[in-house]
Amino acid sequence: MDFQLCNNSIFKFSSKNAPALKINSGDVVEIHTYDCFSNQLQTPEDTLDAMDWERINPATGPIYIEEAKEGDVLKVTIEEINLNNQGVMVAGEGSGILGHMLKGMESKIIPIKDNEGIFDEQLSIPLNPMIGVIGVAPSKEEINSGTPGPHGGNMDNLMITTGATIYFPVFTDGALFALGDLHAAMGDGEIGVTGIEIAGSVKVKLEVVKGLKLNNPVLENKESFTTIASEINLEEAVNQATIDMAEILKERMPMGLHKIAMLMSAVGHTEICQVVDPLKTARFVMPKWVLETYDFKF
Repeated sequence: MDFQLCNNSIFKFSSKNAPALKINSGDVVEIHTYDCFSNQLQTPEDTLDAMDWERINPATGPIYIEEAKEGDVLKVTIEEINLNNQGVMVAGEGSGILGHMLKGMESKIIPIKDNEGIFDEQLSIPLNPMIGVIGVAPSKEEINSGTPGPHGGNMDNLMITTGATIYFPVFTDGALFALGDLHAAMGDGEIGVTGIEIAGSVKVKLEVVKGLKLNNPVLENKESFTTIASEINLEEAVNQATIDMAEILKERMPMGLHKIAMLMSAVGHTEICQVVDPLKTARFVMPKWVLETYDFKF
């Protein structure tokens, strides 16, 4: 462990944010973070009416990486995710896909035990810990931590978990990396706006990559290579993630675009990350066993 950063929260990704920590490329940081409600719902007696809604989706950071310059890529390897012993869920009127069917708001505390979330007396849900908000500062504008984009942000991609490596385009010196919004479990889409929201800590290795150009985040794990895009609607997000994948493969595969299109259609997958944020997020997934057949290197 090289560094530790505890709950220094930001609510916007911005180049104007003062660094909470400065490190060098290759350092490992253990980042502690609140849940998406800033730990305001801890008991059944904690009411949504009393909550400060300006403190939603905190991200811990930002972390300034000394070698990172505009135009570089930040490589983030997730080495470990540790969760607290309880999470919380919320559903209510106007929230998510089913919001028009609901009246009022309800919250539910979810105890965590034996690697499961105890939903009720009848059901315990296997955990799939993941990171909802993760990214770097955009170039000029300030972007609320609840909104995704080329900088990352609130992508709610369940593939962002232990063992994954995410690559972010760097838009400002230092990159100004931050993360938060951990989930003990979440389904693709996050249709009700919350997964099992939970506080915890994440150990990450942060490395600067020179000479690699990206327009949007990219993810890889042992099984697959994935492009991620966030756009105003799901169709545009799917299109952009697919185009990004084709462009990357075109530069690194010994075949033309016609054959790449055939290959992507035969073995690739378009998948939904989330459908409830101001921009929608999708991913395009290619299995590594296919890419490795052609000596693909990223």
